[in-house]
Amino acid sequence: MQHYGFARVAAASPELKVADCAFNAAKIIEAIADAAKAQAEYLVLPELCITGYTCGDLFMQRTLLDAAKTSLSHIAASTAGHSMIVILGLPLDIRGRLFNCAAVVQNGELLGLVPKSCIPGYSEFYEPRWFAAAEELETDTLLINGKTVPIGSDLMFACREDANLLFGVEICEDLWVPIPPSSRLAQAGAVLLFNPSASNELVGKADYRRQLVSAQSASCVAAYVYASSNTGESSTDVVFGGHSLIAENGQILAESERFTHETRLTVADIDIPRLHYSRSVMGTFRAGKGAGDYRVIGFAHPAAADAEPRQLVRQVAPNPFVPGNPLLRDERCQEILSIQTSGLMKRIRHIGIKQAVIGISGGLDSTLALLVAVRAMQRLGRPASDVLAVTMPGFGTTNRTYDNAVGLIKALGASMMVVDIKAACLQHFADIGHDKDVHDLTYENVQARERTQILMDLANKNGGIVIGTGDLSELALGWCTYNGDHMSMYGVNGGIPKTLIKFVVQWYADHEADDAAKGFLHDIIATGISPELLPPSPTGEIAQLTENILGPYDVHDFYLYYMLRTGAPPAKILYLAEQAFAGVFTREQLVSWMRVFYSRFFSQQFKRSCLPDGPKVGTVSLSPRGDWRMPSDASAALWLKEVESL
Repeated sequence: MQHYGFARVAAASPELKVADCAFNAAKIIEAIADAAKAQAEYLVLPELCITGYTCGDLFMQRTLLDAAKTSLSHIAASTAGHSMIVILGLPLDIRGRLFNCAAVVQNGELLGLVPKSCIPGYSEFYEPRWFAAAEELETDTLLINGKTVPIGSDLMFACREDANLLFGVEICEDLWVPIPPSSRLAQAGAVLLFNPSASNELVGKADYRRQLVSAQSASCVAAYVYASSNTGESSTDVVFGGHSLIAENGQILAESERFTHETRLTVADIDIPRLHYSRSVMGTFRAGKGAGDYRVIGFAHPAAADAEPRQLVRQVAPNPFVPGNPLLRDERCQEILSIQTSGLMKRIRHIGIKQAVIGISGGLDSTLALLVAVRAMQRLGRPASDVLAVTMPGFGTTNRTYDNAVGLIKALGASMMVVDIKAACLQHFADIGHDKDVHDLTYENVQARERTQILMDLANKNGGIVIGTGDLSELALGWCTYNGDHMSMYGVNGGIPKTLIKFVVQWYADHEADDAAKGFLHDIIATGISPELLPPSPTGEIAQLTENILGPYDVHDFYLYYMLRTGAPPAKILYLAEQAFAGVFTREQLVSWMRVFYSRFFSQQFKRSCLPDGPKVGTVSLSPRGDWRMPSDASAALWLKEVESL
């Protein structure tokens, strides 16, 4: 079963009784069985979960310590025959000192023991009363049940079948210090980080814990799996909530319900290749630094579940550029507008222009560019009339888009010019000997280039610059006319994908537009996407819809995101697309549009190699001066070969 590098991780907070090792071991074994049913490959359990974290001075009792060690043996034995990695906590007495340890178990064997490095002794925490820190450990092995087991905070666990699959362990408070052990583990190569914890609940602490786990996964460019003790711990002075968290590179993938007494299992799939890709493109990560400081412990690839089909336990959003949370989406849209506006303001100040010249079609892209231009002038203390908005009806212009263009320009207070390009285009057809009734690429591109010539000349005439309107999705597919709408003097939309643009325009309509502009904006959002270069239908409707030709922008933006942001190959992108668009598009449709995407992405690079300046607004950019440097004659053969095999 092909899982495309996803590792299934789980965090469990089992039901427990303080100091009852036999009861706790039984519940831990049940949790392991539940994780196995969920096809988990890695499972982390709470700190000191065999005894309970709140045993107090009972930790000094030989009866408890011996029972914990015996229970560990029972738990390890229960994993025999299964390749899942299990990480769980217990106290161990070593040469007269007590250590708070995490045991790493696989297939009936104890692979290693990691002692806690940072021992909290403040506020409600009294750990130094019982436990020593890892640095006080004076041996690197421990004899348990007749077998020598490596122990230390310098352990790194590496998959024997995959040299790039490494994980590390830190315990609870280790995460709360300025430089957590996990930071060094990640830089040394660990891509999975596990934290068995016992973190009590206080007002506001869950939010802080969530931020901490998320931020650490981001700074480490890793997955971080955190499991904390539940309400079975003693409530003498504090209460525990059983908070489990799974984060990947800054994003919380899964989170448990808190304040439950019974066992809770939290599961998510981690995209290991995506993490490796992010590290490889991040030059400052310095992967492998400090690897020599760790002893490497081998483990078998926990892939026993791969023999059976499994559904991806991970949300795959169909619009990865668009936040699903409306509040976050609004915040994103406002920030995008601010970035665009700020970039254009700087350019206007630097050049000292009299006018910002922009072509307005009544479509989404030119609408957003117009909004940005007007905002920039207003924030510079200049009138909106310093924006010259030019609408240039051609052979494909419909009454709807023309009326929206004119109405919006007037509502925003920009200067307006109407230049009908049909006569000029007909003259050009005659000049080059083209039949005006042949509606081919020449017929379309003549109109686009005529419009660009008009804008450029008006900019020269009025001491201005031409503001480009093309977006990121069009650049990816090369859906623009070379030296036509492809060219400008500053492209404000070049970093924004098509699927996001309508939300940015909607945000402006909801938060900044007056009533006069709002109606036009709403109708523009509802208008089909078209370059309007072919004559309308007999009823005056748009006849040339871009998505009928290329395929849905939702799908193309999805492909663009996963190709550039994650480095995923076509087969994996299709696998994710099938999850995201299940019930919407068929596999055959997705493959056909993928063929279009890769063919056009490679063949149209020459248009991106000479892009005008414009602000980067997100993590994906195609600027030849920034994120994407690619030869214009690079071959798509490898990618298309994989697409054809799907």
